[in-house]
Amino acid sequence: MTGSEGASASRSGASGHPLLDTYEAALPHVYGYLRARCDTTAVAEDLTAETFLAAAESLRRPNSPDVSVGWLIGIARHKLADHWRRQAREDSRLRIVASRAERPTDDPWDARLDAMVAHDTLRRLAPQHRTALMLRYVDDLPVREVADALDRSLHATEALLVRARAAFRSTYPHHQEATGKGGDHG
Repeated sequence: MTGSEGASASRSGASGHPLLDTYEAALPHVYGYLRARCDTTAVAEDLTAETFLAAAESLRRPNSPDVSVGWLIGIARHKLADHWRRQAREDSRLRIVASRAERPTDDPWDARLDAMVAHDTLRRLAPQHRTALMLRYVDDLPVREVADALDRSLHATEALLVRARAAFRSTYPHHQEATGKGGDHG
């Protein structure tokens, strides 16, 4: 491949598919672009996969553009913007749910302290875990309604709740054990 061919793959290269011909060279660039802008490696990997899937879908259409690293970075930029918009919607839902969660209690000090610790723990969880737990336990929605709110299947939501509870338990400070209050709730 000459220098000018490296920047943009021809319509049919060695494999006969322009995206496959460019994939090896473009992957580090696309992933590097996304990793520098994402909080976690997992999100960058997911968005990289979404980028290449969107590129493959685009190439199925007539008059598709030539495959190049620049074109793939452009798709990655759009996928990243979509991710940030989803994240903003998720955070907005969490703020709404959290504002509903503040209710008066009989024992203000203990209840507030427990609520503060629980809210702090929830803030440290992944957004999807926070949302699922808030909908299920703060809003007291049945699992079916949580699934509908999250646009997931019932089984996927049940699995998400299991993972979210485990994440909450592992993140929650174990102050009950130190004070002798509480017990094994597992």
